[in-house]
Amino acid sequence: MQDPALSWTDDLPVCHFSGVGLSTNQIYREDGNRREAHDNEDRNFHFRHDSCFLYGVFDGHNGTRVAEFAAQRIPAELLLGQLQPNFADEQVKEALRQAFIGVEKGYFESMDGLLAERTTCQDRLPDGISQYEAYQKYPDIISKLQELDKNISGGTTATVVLIYNNKLYVANVGDTRAFLCKTNPEGVLRVIQLSYDHTIADPGEQARLEQVGVDVNKLKILRRVGNSDCTRCIGDYHVKGGYKDIDILSAAKVEPVIADPFVDGGIEIDSTCAFMVIMSDGLYQALTDATGTETVNGDIAKMVAQEFGQQTTLTGVAQAVVDRVVRIHHDTFMTQSGDKKDLCRKRDDITLLVRNFHFPLSVQQRNMQSPSHPPHHLSGFPANVYKSPSLDTSRQSSSTDSPITPTNYLLSGPNLLGNTTEVQTNGSSNYSTSSSGEMQLFSHRHSENSNLELDAEGKVKAYVDFSEWYTALDKMGEEQREALYQELMPKSIYDPIQEEPSIE
Repeated sequence: MQDPALSWTDDLPVCHFSGVGLSTNQIYREDGNRREAHDNEDRNFHFRHDSCFLYGVFDGHNGTRVAEFAAQRIPAELLLGQLQPNFADEQVKEALRQAFIGVEKGYFESMDGLLAERTTCQDRLPDGISQYEAYQKYPDIISKLQELDKNISGGTTATVVLIYNNKLYVANVGDTRAFLCKTNPEGVLRVIQLSYDHTIADPGEQARLEQVGVDVNKLKILRRVGNSDCTRCIGDYHVKGGYKDIDILSAAKVEPVIADPFVDGGIEIDSTCAFMVIMSDGLYQALTDATGTETVNGDIAKMVAQEFGQQTTLTGVAQAVVDRVVRIHHDTFMTQSGDKKDLCRKRDDITLLVRNFHFPLSVQQRNMQSPSHPPHHLSGFPANVYKSPSLDTSRQSSSTDSPITPTNYLLSGPNLLGNTTEVQTNGSSNYSTSSSGEMQLFSHRHSENSNLELDAEGKVKAYVDFSEWYTALDKMGEEQREALYQELMPKSIYDPIQEEPSIE
């Protein structure tokens, strides 16, 4: 079950309404080169199974063992008959909670052999021997103990989103984050954080740790709980079964770090749902470190919306946003100095999963036969979700070469519709008041004398004659036509970064 090459989840259908962008951790150098500090420890899945859609992002620490285990076992805990069609919201949420608890129990059971071997090694050392003396007299035993401790100490964050019976549910431990973007009739994009950040900085987690006997003030100074700054995770035996051996945790009455997830949901998936994002902390932390933003969820939502207007696939959307944040982070290191430069000297692994609901991709714009016809919808998306914004020609600017789409039309700046890129914090989520936001996506500005005539199908009649265009197109050869399509294809607004392989 722990070997990804033999994973049963390989047979599950991938959800094609979603895409994933990735980037491995990096340590930067002054000469522009970079290297990985360790192998990529993030894992993810995005599956469709019968009437369910299941998504997960896992950020491992001290190795990939737990992240791989959880990414394979959580789908098994949820998709093999545990969910019944008549389940109410509370029953679905309880199934999610039990999945997390069951996965951790299964992981620790799989470690029984390692724990037994560790105990045997410890029994071979004389009682009362100092660590220094043990290194000198029993190097083989100490080396074996270090190897076992490395395997035992690994853990992972986990954020899982389940869409079942057209409702969205979320469960998470740690600081891997999920948010949902919804639009209202005025075209305002509202960013709602779905997950809860279980970190030392969170007041709720501080109160919980204080109740079990942990000195929170010392913990805030150390900024670490064992090998991580997360107060909840799956795995990591040392801060659970072995927490008495850690000074800062030894006074606790019960295990201070837990796998009990935050669970919420029952959100109806309707026409107001635009898209959903799940991201490891490497993404939003890199952007926060580089820019100092206090509305990081809103900033990332805006980037995703912009890339919907530039890319032709959801994987392209997710990867483009990842590459963009990576470039911002690296450029900050190369151009800044002092504390800012030190803050951006390295970054963690990055995973970004984007799930689309009712947001048009660039490919939909290219499928338009004429400006009077809405684009053909992608398989699985309603045909009526596209609303073409009215073009205010008096404010249109020719400063951009990109084609007008619902996203870049409204997000390209004040030359088109004023300051539409500004994100305003609105505290729309109880769990993320500083990083949620909203922004204007669609703005309908008809002149007072506008009178749009509809045809028999209820569509706006064509207002531009494209007959000459189509005549010229018909006269072109196949190669000329293909070259024209490639030239007209929307391009990303930046070049992706080519990262260097790890230096052994």
